[in-house]
Amino acid sequence: MPQPDLREVALLLREHDDVAVATRELGAGLTLRHDGRELTVVTTVPRGHKIAVRNLAEGTPIHKYGQVIGRTTVAVPAGEHVHAHNLGMAAVDHEYEFGTALAEIAPAGAIRTFQGFKRADGSVGTRNFVGIVTSVNCSASTARMIADQFRGPFMDAYPNVDGVVALAHDSGCGMVPASEGGQMLLRTLRGYASHPNIGAILVLGLGCEMIGVDTLLDGLPASSDTIVERLTIQDSGGVRATVRAGTVVVRTLLERLNERRRETVPASKLVVGLNCGGSDGYSGITANPALGHASDLLVAQGATTVLAETPEVFGAEHLLTRRAVSKEVGQRLLDRIAWWHRYVEAGGGTLDNNPSPGNKAGGLTTILEKSLGAVAKGGSAPLTAVYEYAEKITEPGFTFMDTPGYDPVSVTGLVAGGATVVVFTTGRGSVLGGKPAPVLKVATNSETYQRMREDMDLDTGGIVTGSLTLTEAGEQIFEAVLAVASGQPTRSEDLDLGRDEFIPWQLGAVT
Repeated sequence: MPQPDLREVALLLREHDDVAVATRELGAGLTLRHDGRELTVVTTVPRGHKIAVRNLAEGTPIHKYGQVIGRTTVAVPAGEHVHAHNLGMAAVDHEYEFGTALAEIAPAGAIRTFQGFKRADGSVGTRNFVGIVTSVNCSASTARMIADQFRGPFMDAYPNVDGVVALAHDSGCGMVPASEGGQMLLRTLRGYASHPNIGAILVLGLGCEMIGVDTLLDGLPASSDTIVERLTIQDSGGVRATVRAGTVVVRTLLERLNERRRETVPASKLVVGLNCGGSDGYSGITANPALGHASDLLVAQGATTVLAETPEVFGAEHLLTRRAVSKEVGQRLLDRIAWWHRYVEAGGGTLDNNPSPGNKAGGLTTILEKSLGAVAKGGSAPLTAVYEYAEKITEPGFTFMDTPGYDPVSVTGLVAGGATVVVFTTGRGSVLGGKPAPVLKVATNSETYQRMREDMDLDTGGIVTGSLTLTEAGEQIFEAVLAVASGQPTRSEDLDLGRDEFIPWQLGAVT
């Protein structure tokens, strides 16, 4: 039986890379052909993990994607499994350039459209929700009790409304409102209250909290056509009385909101969040670059895409600064990276604490490797803006928002900024949902897609097997975004997920 070529069982992503990614489990003793010589697998290499393609001395910088992902901690022979036992973090010391790799994204020839809900401020929603926005955790349970009155068959009477969502959180008092954390929470709450996917809100407070109902509503734009009602538990006579009053209010809001209809609008009105979680060794090869291609297609339509998860671009930020439209935009990203170094150091950690155990089980070893795959979600378009957490997204094109890597906190920030659809890639399998913005989940490998078929929307595993090209996968994601924006439910919406994924990022002292 002839010896298989390395490229038949592994992916060498760049010609001079030191490692290849196994596309199936490679058993110890298997002999492969590579560059005119024999390469024998030393120890079993799981699918999605790395195999050394040449002998590597201790301390050697290891290249994948043509970039350094770490250094060997011991001598590694050709054919050896390369992972946490012999690969460690490398010092990050990039020479930053600004605007030196600007790719022109030509406007699309044909204007694409979707069916959305026009708002008076010029934004367009992909969903039409009633939101119960809580100013403080003290009103969280009451908000959920009100929202629970409007689930199931009851909503059949309101076909143009996507539901009632309680946006309950764990803060709003015992903090300094003017602090960084206080302002971040306020931005988040105001962002949801004015979100294009929420046509009406009931703002619910206790009545004595630091971030009060009126303070929260001060952030609504004057041009907003969001229908607004407010209640406080103390003034309403307690929890039971507030639930009764809130139920009456929400029923009225539903009647008014049901009068709104979807209309044909250009794809340029979309704001699409780009996120990932449960990444594996295929993430940077399949789903992430496919999403990057979809991002470029959206940008060509005049739409906005938003990459996030600052700790998961660390080590690859130099690739983004080269795409910045100005030094100011690129420097703003570097300033956020510098903030993160101080933040994690104060907590006793470092940015290379990432990847997670699940990431490592899937084949990712260092944050450098993970980040190089993560930035692929951003395609090749110029970076037009960098935002702080939950800051309102205003610039079209490819942008970035500073968020943690923790999935629900990151997505909450993107939605607060105005994302109306979120595309979420996953290798290990994520069950994240979202309200009011739908979350479209893309599997990086076919095994995860088949195992979690009721949770995954798209499968990009065919990029590895050759049954799907990266361009085809990107076009599939693009078309799926338009369909979901027009009202097609995602898998997570079918499961009614999203009620518990509203998790604002909490910073600062609690007094």
